[in-house]
Amino acid sequence: MTPIQLTAIIAILFIIAGIRIAQEYQRAVVFRLGRFKNIKGPGIYWIIPLIERQQRVDIRTKTVDLEQQETITKDSVTIKVNAVLWFKITNPEYAIIKVADYNKAVYQFSVTALRNIIGQHSLDEVLREREQINGTLQKIVDSATEPWGIKIEMVEMKDVEIPEAMQRAMAREAEAIREKRARIVKAEAELEASIKLTQGALKMEESPIALELRRMQMLAEIGIDNNTTTVILIPSDFTSAAKSFTKLVNEKKLDQ
Repeated sequence: MTPIQLTAIIAILFIIAGIRIAQEYQRAVVFRLGRFKNIKGPGIYWIIPLIERQQRVDIRTKTVDLEQQETITKDSVTIKVNAVLWFKITNPEYAIIKVADYNKAVYQFSVTALRNIIGQHSLDEVLREREQINGTLQKIVDSATEPWGIKIEMVEMKDVEIPEAMQRAMAREAEAIREKRARIVKAEAELEASIKLTQGALKMEESPIALELRRMQMLAEIGIDNNTTTVILIPSDFTSAAKSFTKLVNEKKLDQ
């Protein structure tokens, strides 16, 4: 083998050794003799063997489960909360150079921020204002990770575990509130019914015939059921007339 052939083979091997391929969702951070050179990919690219090295990063959105945290709310209630976080790398250079392990850094800071923000809210606020707390938590974590070239896309609390004693107390409170509402509705209905009855009585007072017609209508409604004992309401005028007639008949009998 001639020196020219040997040199050609070495050159071909040197070129082949530097060929790299990055997927569409990958970026390569290239260092030359320990100093940052550039970002390469996706597709095929070439680095200088032995002089340049690369570190690939995945720029797709990643999902991180924040393990359940036991923390104390503002009103001194111990609860357990877990959450889910979504983030992606927007600047591969910063993600590699400015933080040693961006996955671990994002996780630890998110857990700390979750505990802190729960401690700033009462239990009722944690249960009612979850969307607002999620948004605040996202802004806090995003502002801290932005210098690392990382974007926090969304944070969501999954479960809030409350002590059993507190659950029973909340159930009793909810039951009392429902009972209160039921009593208020019933009282309002009775008030409205009394107003309507008063208005009807005033109208009937103006027209005695209407009162008698109402009595007859009530008798007809009662008589629909064959098993019902019907009680006939006799107007007071009829009763007075009957008493007068009976008295008159008795007086005539005594005269005879």
